[in-house]
Amino acid sequence: MQRWKLIIEYCGAGYAGWQRQAQGVPSTQQAIEDAIFAFCQQRITIQAAGRTDTGVHARGQVAHFDLDYGTRSLSEHDLLMALNAHLRPQPIAILSAEKVTEEFHARFGATNKLYCYRILNRNAPAAIEDGRVWFVRRKLDVDLMREGAKHLLGRHDFTTYRSTDCQAKSPIRTLDRLDIEVMPYDEQGGREIRFYVEGKSFLHHQVRNMVGTLELVGAGKWMPDDVKTALEACDRTKGGPTCVPDGLYLMRVDYDLK
Repeated sequence: MQRWKLIIEYCGAGYAGWQRQAQGVPSTQQAIEDAIFAFCQQRITIQAAGRTDTGVHARGQVAHFDLDYGTRSLSEHDLLMALNAHLRPQPIAILSAEKVTEEFHARFGATNKLYCYRILNRNAPAAIEDGRVWFVRRKLDVDLMREGAKHLLGRHDFTTYRSTDCQAKSPIRTLDRLDIEVMPYDEQGGREIRFYVEGKSFLHHQVRNMVGTLELVGAGKWMPDDVKTALEACDRTKGGPTCVPDGLYLMRVDYDLK
């Protein structure tokens, strides 16, 4: 029995999130498990670092599974090529396949996660990247959003910024990074605003709720200190809206090298 670690890239549009759903409902997990079955005729359950929601994308999702391939040899390259062949033409790609020990666990072994949220800020909606960014027409003040973001850094009770359906036992989380970058999107003045959010773990909808709140700050609807007031209220109704999943990407998952 060999444990394999996969790094996966996918477009979440058209999938009901990562987690396997009822029969007939497409999910990223199901697509990869079907590709494994097509390759070796074994029904295997894969474990992921995080269960991304409907419409959320990944550039560095990590998953693992155990495979009994008998006495036959199977190289990392051969597994990578085989799975990608069976995944086509779906917007899912295995970026790497690596042999690991049975101590490795994609979910429980993760020590850090990096998410990126993308806003397209211009008058015209997204054409090429429709479903891959959050289109916001009104002009956003990035400096004000950065001021508001400072209040979210550190260890807090994030009840205000988690889904009311969140099943985590504790709302306490530590936010290690919330950087906001702006860059040209086109030659007509369109901008892309990126939020880089980093920490060991996150609550359900936490990133999307924080970005939705900071968008209110950028639009002048909230003051930066209102982000802190909402945080301290520990009440979801005091926070900003949950922004669309289209702009959210799981970029990287880190593990101890021990």
